[in-house]
Amino acid sequence: MTDYAGDITPQEAWELLNSNPDALLVDVRTQMEWDQIGVPEGPEGREVAFIEWVRAGGVPNPGFVDELLATGVQQGAPIVFLCRSGQRSQGAAAAATQAGYGPAYNVLEGFEGAADAYGRREHEGWKIAGLPWHRD
Repeated sequence: MTDYAGDITPQEAWELLNSNPDALLVDVRTQMEWDQIGVPEGPEGREVAFIEWVRAGGVPNPGFVDELLATGVQQGAPIVFLCRSGQRSQGAAAAATQAGYGPAYNVLEGFEGAADAYGRREHEGWKIAGLPWHRD
């Protein structure tokens, strides 16, 4: 049993975000990942929150929950957490749940998926599912 609402596929996350105008997408990767790999887009007219779960050097972000609350997320509103491969976002979903927010969901496969046998990514995840994203 998880200590958050559960794991959902990228497509299920997109459907939830589109069906509930209060749902919030939170990308918990690092600034470097956002800059170098790209970022997800939410449904038209909706912002995505970018809050690092772990800072550069692997240091946990002690202000994560405060930064989440600063987005204006309401108690009871679904929160969809996304990282690179669906690992860090589990911790973020658990932290939100522990703080009394959510239901909080973890996106399986993350933004670019787990590495394959050759160390390559991008064979699964948000980007491969054809969901909206961009790189500046």
